[in-house]
Amino acid sequence: MNITSSDLTETAHTAFDVAVQPLELAIVLPTYNERKNIATMIERLDKALSGIAWEAVFVDDNSPDGTADEARRLSLTDPRVRCLQRIGRRGLASAAIEGMCSTAAPVVAVMDADHQHDPALLPGMLQAVTSGEYDLAYASRFAEGASIEAWGRPDRVKASGLANKIANKVTGVELSDPMSGFFMLRTETLRADAHRLSGVGFKILLDILATVDRPLRVKEFPLHFAARAEGESKLDQTVVFEFLVGLYDKWLGRIIPTRFALFGTVGAMGVLVQLAALWVLLHLIFAERFVYGNWSESATFNIANTLAAIIAMTFNFVLNNELTYSDKRLRGFGPLMRGWAQFGVTCSLGLLTNVGSAAVLKTIGIHDVVAVVTGIILGSVWNFALSSKFVWGKY
Repeated sequence: MNITSSDLTETAHTAFDVAVQPLELAIVLPTYNERKNIATMIERLDKALSGIAWEAVFVDDNSPDGTADEARRLSLTDPRVRCLQRIGRRGLASAAIEGMCSTAAPVVAVMDADHQHDPALLPGMLQAVTSGEYDLAYASRFAEGASIEAWGRPDRVKASGLANKIANKVTGVELSDPMSGFFMLRTETLRADAHRLSGVGFKILLDILATVDRPLRVKEFPLHFAARAEGESKLDQTVVFEFLVGLYDKWLGRIIPTRFALFGTVGAMGVLVQLAALWVLLHLIFAERFVYGNWSESATFNIANTLAAIIAMTFNFVLNNELTYSDKRLRGFGPLMRGWAQFGVTCSLGLLTNVGSAAVLKTIGIHDVVAVVTGIILGSVWNFALSSKFVWGKY
């Protein structure tokens, strides 16, 4: 793209205008594959926020469609546009937290960039927060005067209704739509508890309401929830799972770390998968060979158990990749195969830790059950640490 002298002059004038008017509001927009939405969103914000000094912070999870490049292109001639491109990290909640902490604006809003949220509500929300009467303003899809007909997703409407009821129980705050992704608050309120926010899941408003110790005074605005304009939804098939994970994190996350709890849960499911696979192999697939004497009983068992273990390990790898490490999910045939092989190696080392520690405890007189359970726990911790580092992390 060629930048002319007139472009630079216009940019200089715009930067000067922004400099003499103190920044009032930052709008954080988490994005993924939303290149076509960026320019039109800036136009809508410019129209809605006339007379207000604002900036838009696009927090992009390294979209392959060049969303971050589009945001940077616009920022060359409009200093109100900023881009925070995250590499190797994913997730709506964590993106919103990083975006909110990156701005110097005294008030910050979070909204979607897909045009489902109406920027026309922002001035009223800003007035409510800056008036001193309210600590937080949010747009509700279920408030009186709101509309969700344009959404065209009755399945999501029912799911959101159930999730809202659960969320109200968790937060202790009675809101018509605590699962809303469109809200505004003072930046200092967010920063005061940012270190305590989990960043898990996708609903940052729920995270804030459940974390802040003092009750927040909330102003509700009815939202006409629109259909998505361009791009793809940032909520995939793990949306319900991530919601439940967020609730767990609020309840027990400080006792047993959430990711470790997920890893352990998947591992327990893997045990059931291995037992089921072993039964199928012994009674349905290898039964005929054993009956006719082709293999000995011990050989049949060893072969079947080895295959069952590989099946269970693969099951654990897939579930951990999709759920436990969804923010670091491996994609593509090559990365998946390397990750699967690395996971197999870490599981083997964890098994040695499990068996070895149990054997040592047994030799010093520890009860069998205690020794075995301790071995399982140590093996699980070792598996978790190695997998987090070498499979879904960085060397």
